[in-house]
Amino acid sequence: MITTTEQSTVKLEAAGLDEKIKNMLQQLKVVTVIGSGTMGNGICHVFAQSGFNVHMMDINQVALDKAIATIGKNMDRQVAKNTLTEETKAQALGRITTYTDLAEAVKDADIVIEAATENIDLKIKIFQDLDKMCPERTILATNTSSISITRIGSHTKRPGKVIGMHFMNPVPVMKLVEIINGYATEKDVTNVVYHLSEYLGKVPCIVNDYPGFISNRILMPLINEAILALQEGVAGVTEIDTIMKLGMAHPMGPLQLADFIGLDTCYSIMHVLHMGFGAQKYAPATLLANMVQAGFYGAKSGEGFYKYTPGSKELVVSERFQNKSWKI
Repeated sequence: MITTTEQSTVKLEAAGLDEKIKNMLQQLKVVTVIGSGTMGNGICHVFAQSGFNVHMMDINQVALDKAIATIGKNMDRQVAKNTLTEETKAQALGRITTYTDLAEAVKDADIVIEAATENIDLKIKIFQDLDKMCPERTILATNTSSISITRIGSHTKRPGKVIGMHFMNPVPVMKLVEIINGYATEKDVTNVVYHLSEYLGKVPCIVNDYPGFISNRILMPLINEAILALQEGVAGVTEIDTIMKLGMAHPMGPLQLADFIGLDTCYSIMHVLHMGFGAQKYAPATLLANMVQAGFYGAKSGEGFYKYTPGSKELVVSERFQNKSWKI
């Protein structure tokens, strides 16, 4: 489960776990991660560093190569901070194998974590395929930030083994893992994923399956309200973010955070909330919808509420929002 069986056994014994859960954890040796983007490569990073054999799967080999390079660079930062040695970095990278064929990537998997695009139809198709290709023992987890676990699980023949494992970005840094129980998720599966998260050095929190869960049910309406305030001319980008940072002790303003998350992702989650609850208060702001339709996704596209220049950390408001009409 980690670098050596002895280390693994000592760590599990110290946790004082139920014998059944401990045995299930000890059987988790191969982790398959579907998707090699920001979340996917971050999840691969933490599992490989914790001693697991990781199968990273993507349909694009170029994307996989880029992900391996990203993981290497992120580990280099850890080496520079003396939180990782060159030897352990090399060992961790050596545990990651890339695949473009899904069946090959999951045939020996003990747990699969799907980290593909936040699209319900795509996720359902992936889980239907996983259900057919994975061994019966395999736990099927999704890193979705808002889509119903119950709905995803209902498209498989193993809904009891389907669970949400929502990591936060950047995965190697952020401690939280939001664990989401579907209506049919088995208690033992929840316990295994909970203690697995602790094993990775994370802090797991278990929630039930309602739109947006807890993290995005609270965060996304806040971001959407900040966008509505900007849309209505109540204040500018800098003012909105400064008020929330200095007045509410937020490390990052809501508009900058939206850019960091991705405006397309924010829109998708607000749409899930709106459809799930049927309440107007969850309707995505028109400005958000327009920006997404125009291809302005935030940091990943180079422009959102702020303008992003490669190699620069300077926070520059997009020219589109530099109107000073609300200032005295």
